[in-house]
Amino acid sequence: MKAIIVSDSHGLTDELAQIAARHRHEADLFIHCGDSELAVEAEEIAPFAVVRGNCDWAAFPNERMVEAAGIRFLITHGHLYGVKTSLSRLSDRAEEAGADVICFGHSHLAGVEKMGGRLFINPGSIALPRGRTEKTYAVLSIDGGRAHVQFYDVSGRPIAEMERTVSLERT
Repeated sequence: MKAIIVSDSHGLTDELAQIAARHRHEADLFIHCGDSELAVEAEEIAPFAVVRGNCDWAAFPNERMVEAAGIRFLITHGHLYGVKTSLSRLSDRAEEAGADVICFGHSHLAGVEKMGGRLFINPGSIALPRGRTEKTYAVLSIDGGRAHVQFYDVSGRPIAEMERTVSLERT
């Protein structure tokens, strides 16, 4: 199972289309964690399961639960859970929802964290990154109970030092 995860594109369309085209033959799921600033009917957002961010005015849902290959994904922007200060409220929501993988944005800080047996992924921002210079998105590959997260810059170059592999087993 492979998921492409983007967030905080803030009106960019060419970049979204390029990422979708680059991974269209390998991905089972495309996720956008909000702040697309695009209309629901925008062609560039069509391949993505999209949620509403604090800069979105379109009628996207605030969160989505998506299941792929037996993995339950909770997708949200993060602003409603205070992710800039702590993941605790989002973790509580993930537990309540029975999510295995939580995809969120809002902070524009790319990262991966395993917490409470769940995998939290923030793909960063393909428009306005914070904490590093690269404009990033993430590719999650799950195989045999292991999750591999590789971050890429917007042009498709892997960022080797951000690569991470973790077990999805609950501990």
